[in-house]
Amino acid sequence: MAEQVEEPSVRPSDPWRGPKFLTTKHNGSHTWQVIAGSATLGLAVAAGAVLAAGPWDNGQRKAERALAAAADRTGGAHHGRTTPEGPRPAPSAPAVLPALTAAKAAQDPAGLRAALTPLVDAPGLGKKLAASVVDTATGEQLYGHGATTPMTPASTIKIATTTAALSVLGPDHRIATTAALSPDSRTLTLVGGGDPTLAKADLRAMAADAADALREDGEDPAGPVRLTYDVSRYTGPELHPISPNENIAPVSALMIDEGRLDGSDRGPADRTDDPAGDAARAFAEALEKAGVQVTGAPREARAADEARTVATHRSAPLSALAERTLTNSDNDIAEALARQTAIAKGEKASFAGARRAVTNELKKLQLPVDGAHFADGSGLDRKDRVTPALLTALLARAADPDRPGLRPVLTGLPIAGFSGTLDGRYERDAAATGLVRAKTGTLRGVNSLAGTVVDRQGRLLAFAFLASGSPSAAGAEPALDALATALAGV
Repeated sequence: MAEQVEEPSVRPSDPWRGPKFLTTKHNGSHTWQVIAGSATLGLAVAAGAVLAAGPWDNGQRKAERALAAAADRTGGAHHGRTTPEGPRPAPSAPAVLPALTAAKAAQDPAGLRAALTPLVDAPGLGKKLAASVVDTATGEQLYGHGATTPMTPASTIKIATTTAALSVLGPDHRIATTAALSPDSRTLTLVGGGDPTLAKADLRAMAADAADALREDGEDPAGPVRLTYDVSRYTGPELHPISPNENIAPVSALMIDEGRLDGSDRGPADRTDDPAGDAARAFAEALEKAGVQVTGAPREARAADEARTVATHRSAPLSALAERTLTNSDNDIAEALARQTAIAKGEKASFAGARRAVTNELKKLQLPVDGAHFADGSGLDRKDRVTPALLTALLARAADPDRPGLRPVLTGLPIAGFSGTLDGRYERDAAATGLVRAKTGTLRGVNSLAGTVVDRQGRLLAFAFLASGSPSAAGAEPALDALATALAGV
């Protein structure tokens, strides 16, 4: 029976959009400010209460959208705008909503305990619950309930995976897929770099560039060429321990559309058992259409050392990939980011190498990794262990004004009632709708929720609630949502 995991909503969501958090100094403390622009919703504080504004709708906030579009392109993640020098940074809009007011006083831990204590024993949470709540501005733990207990995190482990990748590689890093031509112009090799989002349209563009290079060598029409494909960038087993499974494809350095066979871009789907071969065959077809004669079937082989690169496709920036990973709980991208981290840290690009790389990078960030075990990057492996304290520390580090490169960890979190895996979890008129941003986690008997919420005082809190032995997701999820909702009201 397939492992039970969360199923992202089939409603479209844009993983590249979300609130962008900045901080400014005010009386020696950090005041949170929400920038509208690419934001999915705005947050404002009025009369000491946090109010939610809805997501962008057709005709809504046209003036703000026009202002964002007209702004100088001086910031923001690269979002795919092409220029001769590469994609142009997205515009950063000036503040069009008032800043969250500075909290008059620190959050009262006693009040927090009073709000959460009646909820932690909810029957739907099962046999064991561990929890942590921290003030991101100070790092102070405001509430703990087994906060240092290692628990199976399910998909909330993706918070650790994306943080490590962003820390090592930076938000602007892009994963390259290349085509290399042998010195005799008779063998073309498609070299996988580990981009699971590579699409057939990208291969068509690469094929056109490769055809131009062949014609420049004096062949018109180009070819014939032999086609090989190189997947040596990754090592170790391709299959996840739960495979075969509709929640993840074989982990390969070369694939198209995450190995999906149904045209979907999120959630469970039938997967190919030969992602690299499928990609190579699609590239061969694109070459033929570009006028290149391809002899024989593609075969696996490493590119020759002296081969020259004749075509390159680069993925979306890591900031966008991290956001997509978190918003849609994308297991394939998560495993890719774990391996990219391993490569950057000098480890083998395998499950074991990724485990060492992620652990060591989090140690470098001075995060509490005691008891943590990163068996994979996606959270599908039940051997994974993290503590609630680690998850809240990760979220607080992503909110650190001195680490803007980690901000996609916050902006990628699903928004309660609006996006990703929280799209259907909160009613549109519920108290926490639009206020809670959190990563969900679901395996059979395991349910978790970790994210951020702005409380009534305007302070940004990070929370992690990890439950095990829960009877069903149907009972556990409302109980977890109630805990997050309580934080918004304290």
